[in-house]
Amino acid sequence: MTVQKRAALGLSFPVLVLLALLSVPRVVLHDLSVLEEGTFVNGVFVFVPPLVWIAVVLVRRVPNPLVTLLAVGLISGVFLALGHQLLWNISWGDDPPALGGDLADLAPAAQAVIIRGFAVVSSLVTGTIAGGLCGLAALALQRVTGVRTA
Repeated sequence: MTVQKRAALGLSFPVLVLLALLSVPRVVLHDLSVLEEGTFVNGVFVFVPPLVWIAVVLVRRVPNPLVTLLAVGLISGVFLALGHQLLWNISWGDDPPALGGDLADLAPAAQAVIIRGFAVVSSLVTGTIAGGLCGLAALALQRVTGVRTA
């Protein structure tokens, strides 16, 4: 990553990746059915990583937390997609999702490609939206607290 890109994001690429990796344990534990939705422990795995993202950009006084955390969110989305794809068979077992309606007659392999493709896109969108929302929160906190950027 060039110095100019690092300055625009406020953090090095390895730091962006490390922040995104904080979201991976939840993906793995969820897909392995270790975490149960609605529990306190699940909440910790859901909310702590984004709170750390926000804290890091505030402490490091990045110039544009929205852009920085959008990048973290996108990288997190890539990890989310990879995790879901790698754990697909474990997560779904002998009952993988199938298409319905007019698409129900498609070959199982074609259905799998379509469903997995949408899962990848969904993961990327989810990560990016999460990063964007965290970036907006960090930007608001930066402005409210009067924290000056580096």
